[in-house]
Amino acid sequence: MPVTRVLHPLYQLGNPQLRIFRPNWFLTLVRPGKEQPPDTVQFRVPMEMTKYDVKNYLEKIYNVPVGEIRTRIQFGSNKKRNHLNQRVKQPDYKVAYVQLAQSQTFTFPDIFLEKDRTPAEGSMEEMQEKFMEDEKQRQKLDPRRGGVTEWFGL
Repeated sequence: MPVTRVLHPLYQLGNPQLRIFRPNWFLTLVRPGKEQPPDTVQFRVPMEMTKYDVKNYLEKIYNVPVGEIRTRIQFGSNKKRNHLNQRVKQPDYKVAYVQLAQSQTFTFPDIFLEKDRTPAEGSMEEMQEKFMEDEKQRQKLDPRRGGVTEWFGL
């Protein structure tokens, strides 16, 4: 028995239009490798996305005022080899540098904050540190043996 497809119409008269149209691509915010000016943000974007698409995406969806956009295509790495010793090339990708308008700045969020490294009294971390110190002390070589390991009897 053949499978029949049911096509629903996109628009019906009198139907309340409660549709949300979302773009079919997405941008990835990337931490830059080199120091960037404070008003420049780096994104990894799909290859088919143009500068105008990036500008409209940021301005319409996120309400970010965009001044200028520069794009480049990054060549994918060609150094890995598979199990047959053949080179495997990573795919190319496009990088967009977005310069914000109206003297706005962007700082990349620091999500790994440094915390105080002193463990509380009687906590699990303190017991682990004490155990590791004892193990290091126990595994130290005997200076009288002249560098010969324990398992080698003299």
